[in-house]
Amino acid sequence: MFIKQGLVALGLGMALSAYSIPAISQDSSDVIAEIGGHQITAGEVEQKELSKLLQAKYKYYVAEKDALDQYIDDEVLALQAKKEGVTIDELLKRHVAVNVQEPTEDQLRFYFEGVQTDESFETARQNIIDTVKQLRLKKARAAYITELRADYAVVLELAAPSAKVEAGNSPRLGPVQAPVQIIEYADYQCPYCQKVDPDLAKLRQQFGDQISIVYKDFPLPMHPLAARAAEGARCAGVQGKFWEFHDYLFESKKLTEPEMKAEARTLKLDGDKFDQCLDKQEQFDSLKKEAQDAQKLGLSGTPSFFVNGKFMSGAISYNKLRDTVQAELAAKNSGNKQSAAVMPLNNGKDEQKK
Repeated sequence: MFIKQGLVALGLGMALSAYSIPAISQDSSDVIAEIGGHQITAGEVEQKELSKLLQAKYKYYVAEKDALDQYIDDEVLALQAKKEGVTIDELLKRHVAVNVQEPTEDQLRFYFEGVQTDESFETARQNIIDTVKQLRLKKARAAYITELRADYAVVLELAAPSAKVEAGNSPRLGPVQAPVQIIEYADYQCPYCQKVDPDLAKLRQQFGDQISIVYKDFPLPMHPLAARAAEGARCAGVQGKFWEFHDYLFESKKLTEPEMKAEARTLKLDGDKFDQCLDKQEQFDSLKKEAQDAQKLGLSGTPSFFVNGKFMSGAISYNKLRDTVQAELAAKNSGNKQSAAVMPLNNGKDEQKK
């Protein structure tokens, strides 16, 4: 059983009552209006008015996903409690609370040193104990629910909103034919982009050639150095060192023109060519076009990701990125297996096409 389009069900080997969310959107082929006898489909409107709809759909998706996760958590806890013949509170005490250790005195003092307070350690001690225990309980509960989800074979099919985004000639890490393509719109002065950049490198280490990462510029107006930094990276790219310069900008956060010109020489670029490229704004037009493409998609912030077209935005955690990549790989593998299952046998009579 699967979770799809608001219908929630768990693959538990038994029937569960369905939980329905009233449909507020249509399939792309649904007719939603008619003008002079011409039928207008949801897909036509979405394609033309994408800039108005993508962000709104993503906000609804996030809210729906949160509600769905809470529903699933409640269901698997209830099922396990029934299986063991206890209440949910007793179940959590049995499998969660017993595994939460009391913080040591050293741990309490270390925590206290990181808290801004005028209270003495002795006065704050009990509050610190309660806080640490609550944090550990929350973490242990989440780990236990993750185990239950696996035990009860929970499968999610709630799809994120998507859009067709072309990689074009934008810089890429990884093979063009990688099963998972991540397109990132980012801003060099954006703190969330700076924070997520090491996570993208970590993804590449974990998944290797199974993913490719495409970088696109979307400097935001509130970041005065971002556009010039993007031009600097592109000027370095003309000399074959885009990614080295890209990494420098995110790691060092040194985005002024003198700093970029100095880094160009550190990277052994032709300094005069780099300076000319930057001073004459030779990359400005391509940067402007990419920013306009982002606006047409309705993007309003960075980082914004399209993982095989599926939209994600904001301060995305590494775990969320990793889980999304794993889900895409699983879907690809499942599709390949299904294709192989229905492929007719040629009994060795046909040659393999070169």
